[in-house]
Amino acid sequence: MVNAIGLMSGTSADGVDAALLRTDGESRIEFCGGITLHYSSEMRWRLLEASQHDIPITELLRLERDITLYHAQAIEKLREKHGDKDHPPKLVGFHGHTIRHVPNEQITLQIGNPWLLANRTGLPVVSDFRRNDIANEGQGAPLVSMFHSAIFDSEPRPVAVLNLGGVANVTWLGGEGRIIAGDTGPGCGLLDEWVQEMADMPHDRDGQLALRGSVNEAILRNALSSPFFRKKLPKSADRYDFDHVDVSTLSVEDGAATLCAVTVRAVVDAVKKLPEWPETLWVTGGGVHHPVIMRMLGDSFKFVRSVEERGLSPDTLEAECFAWLAVRHSLGLPLTIPETTGCTTAVCGGAITG
Repeated sequence: MVNAIGLMSGTSADGVDAALLRTDGESRIEFCGGITLHYSSEMRWRLLEASQHDIPITELLRLERDITLYHAQAIEKLREKHGDKDHPPKLVGFHGHTIRHVPNEQITLQIGNPWLLANRTGLPVVSDFRRNDIANEGQGAPLVSMFHSAIFDSEPRPVAVLNLGGVANVTWLGGEGRIIAGDTGPGCGLLDEWVQEMADMPHDRDGQLALRGSVNEAILRNALSSPFFRKKLPKSADRYDFDHVDVSTLSVEDGAATLCAVTVRAVVDAVKKLPEWPETLWVTGGGVHHPVIMRMLGDSFKFVRSVEERGLSPDTLEAECFAWLAVRHSLGLPLTIPETTGCTTAVCGGAITG
């Protein structure tokens, strides 16, 4: 059993999630706590700008330095709150922040300087989790699938785990250890962007906008006509692959409700293509807090449950995943397999500082 720290900066660019985990890199996992360090409004704007536009290289490098320092602060706060002097962390799993993800062109970029982070924390840092998978013809995402399999190992099969971040991904677990995973479509990214632009709110807190809106079925059908949604899993997408979804003719409330429906219908359509329909859908990520998304999911799945019912944190579970992946990397174990990313062989991704 190894104590490790995991870090995640999601495509919503709201902050750094940091979590402490004790694990053997396989099925033995103890959750030791997590925190979120929110970005300043300036930092968030810089990250969103870099993710959507081609900015000068020097500016990108400055941004990489600055978010690395944010991650170092997050580790400091995590250790202050949840650290155990008798069992200090041995390494860090550092995802970085995704600036580009175009797997069909074998392109992915997560910025973050692991050497600077190692210097600031005094810990070896595992980073660059995606590119070896892409080099082996994988999609480079999702990376949480095998972690989902480990923590839901005792669940009756088939079962599915849905991660609702900026992009949504699902892990399907069947009998005899079968697993299929992939991105299903937009998570909360489009909804957050719509609410920020139209209502000057960081997100649709408590679903207050979507609850007052109605779904525009014509726009929903048009949104889901994109070729991406017809593909079977495994598949992967970038946060900005869904900018063709246009709700600009709608009211703020109807736009919010329609974007919720796009997210949910894409999940349902992806699951329909899997070998068996799961009665239970476990949900994690920021979207678990949105009542309209959860209600819409409940219209299609018999049981829709937050991972909080298992004593897990939907807000830091992805960071905990990267702690687990870092330990797996140190042991030379696979992080991805053909059924989760489409790679040609099981791949141990990542690179570690000296």
